[in-house]
Amino acid sequence: MKPIKLFISSVQSEFANERIALCDYIRGDALLGKFFQPFIFEELPAENCSVPQAFLPEAANCDIYVGLLGDLYGYENEAGISPTEQEYDIATQNKKHRLIFIKTCRDAARHVSTRQPKETAFIAKVEKSVVRKTFSSFEELRNTVYAALIRYLEEKEYLRLLPFDATFHHTATLKDIDNEKVALFVQMAQKKRGFPLAAGANTKTVLTHLDLLSENGQITNSALLLFGKQPQRFFITSEVKCAQFYGNEITKPIPAYQVYRGTVFELIDQAVSFVMSRIDARVGTRDKSADVDIDYELPLKAVTEAIVNAITHRDYTSNGSVQIMLFKNRLEIWNPGYLPYGLTVERLLIPHPSLPPNPLLANPIYLAGYIERMGTGTGDIVRKCLDLGLKHPDFEQGEDFKVTLWRSEQDNEGVNIDFEGVNDKIEGVNIDFEGVNDKIEGVNIDFEGVNDKIEGVNIDFEGVNIKIEGVNADFEGVNIKFEGVKESLQKELLQIYDYIKQNPSIKAADVENLIGKSNATAERYLKILKDNKLIEYTGSDKTGGYRITQNELTKNKI
Repeated sequence: MKPIKLFISSVQSEFANERIALCDYIRGDALLGKFFQPFIFEELPAENCSVPQAFLPEAANCDIYVGLLGDLYGYENEAGISPTEQEYDIATQNKKHRLIFIKTCRDAARHVSTRQPKETAFIAKVEKSVVRKTFSSFEELRNTVYAALIRYLEEKEYLRLLPFDATFHHTATLKDIDNEKVALFVQMAQKKRGFPLAAGANTKTVLTHLDLLSENGQITNSALLLFGKQPQRFFITSEVKCAQFYGNEITKPIPAYQVYRGTVFELIDQAVSFVMSRIDARVGTRDKSADVDIDYELPLKAVTEAIVNAITHRDYTSNGSVQIMLFKNRLEIWNPGYLPYGLTVERLLIPHPSLPPNPLLANPIYLAGYIERMGTGTGDIVRKCLDLGLKHPDFEQGEDFKVTLWRSEQDNEGVNIDFEGVNDKIEGVNIDFEGVNDKIEGVNIDFEGVNDKIEGVNIDFEGVNIKIEGVNADFEGVNIKFEGVKESLQKELLQIYDYIKQNPSIKAADVENLIGKSNATAERYLKILKDNKLIEYTGSDKTGGYRITQNELTKNKI
């Protein structure tokens, strides 16, 4: 096969040893040496031509441009441009694959930059369009270059290795799969996407249909992440870490911190709930309809989409975890991973093909209604935020991929839930502060204009130590116990039950708005109520809705 040409570009005097050592390593490696042919300028024989005439054609004709950037910018031509920047520009103009490796400043530990201003400007220019890695020693440079070149070979299919999501786990068996989770998925997929398998299909049939099970009974990594009884027993870093901060920086004290574990569906639901229960929300009135609208400071669908993308498209071979950080002025969602080859941050903002890095994992999440398949997610996030009058979200690819959703610019210190002007009778409102630390400063819960008797309101301050004086609230609820269901979920189920009792013929979307969680979670809660014969769906898909069962109406004399 034709060798893949590597053009190694840098200030020669600063990286003289690294350039030679990197060439020797690539040529001597048993795998890389079969595919790559590195080039450095100092190995060129003496020629009767200028330096630019010698190295610029090599940069234009290479397959991969490898840039090593450090403290020095290098000598400049008449236009004030160094050879390294000229080579980078040539590679960019010729649409070459570019790999950038930046050496940390020598005095970074003392926070003193030794980098020349023009080199700093050049690095800033590069970072706008190219993924870059940092290194502080040749060993780190060698390892990061190796990983980048192996990834290139895999994406170009020079190496035909199974990706993580399609790899069969060497110890897990069908006993590690939760049959109930599989059955629930089938019901959700039938309703959302017309999934062809019937309710009641056994786990083996479902996994085989989803390409998650081999003929000899081996299960894929994706099957464990989607339906495992304990996914983190096999993939400990598949957990999701969520934190809330008082200000705009990562500083203590941290008012809320959670590490969530479970299947990818459970991780999505838990992470979305963490965010939505800690941002501003305004509860509407019933003056126009029987439904109570809840308007969140950040659009629910944008938050959900960003979290779903992070969990679905992350690099599961990384030792890092998805991290979600809620600051006073923004929400940041980090995931360990890179955009697929050929897809840049700029292309994310325009119509683009869907290129999921974990297709076997993404497909069931799509079937369950959590994501779209056509590459519209990023555009939807942007539109939802702009429609709400928020700043344009930021998307950044560094050593991790980060999405930033900007909160409203008003003072959002603490939690502010405003009930001012709400009608005297409020039914079915669920404000969940579960998991918030015992001491919360700046929490403002305004009950101005609300009568003393509030029916069906579930305000859950579990774990919160707030003393409210002078409030006489009579919470009338329904005494129903769900066996095997944790207490926090019991409260939400009772809240939904009471809401349906007061508002017959509601749909899943109404419950979604009520509890501030995803549509899939609302469907799952409604299924629990249906399985306990507390509610039923009557009428057609378009005009029908949920109501209390006749047995319940008779038993409770409703």
